[in-house]
Amino acid sequence: MAPVARFRNVVLDCPDPHGLAAFYAAVAGGTPQAEDDDWVVLQVPDGPRLAFQRAEGYTPPEWPRADRNGQQLHIDFDAGPTWADVDAAHEKVLALGARPLDLEDREKKDFQVYADPAGHPFCLSRIERS
Repeated sequence: MAPVARFRNVVLDCPDPHGLAAFYAAVAGGTPQAEDDDWVVLQVPDGPRLAFQRAEGYTPPEWPRADRNGQQLHIDFDAGPTWADVDAAHEKVLALGARPLDLEDREKKDFQVYADPAGHPFCLSRIERS
């Protein structure tokens, strides 16, 4: 079946598009390109195009609540095949302004959950290579 349209962006609403784009550029690579004060685009190398849009009155999601402004979306990152890789990524994202949301039972889940500086959840995952 032919697609209806081509994928373009994942867009994140936030109070500070420039700051959030810089955060994700530090996590995933790429260089943010500002179209104006309210819209910044980040092409992740070998990955998706993320866009960051200023939203006045922005309210961050409350992970893991679904009853009030729930998760909405999250982004998964492959931190590497070992927990040492995830631990190194953990320290780096915290230094960039992320905050932990769920670090429990990582051996069972193979991921840890964080909030970016605007409150969107994202995961650092341990991905075994074959």
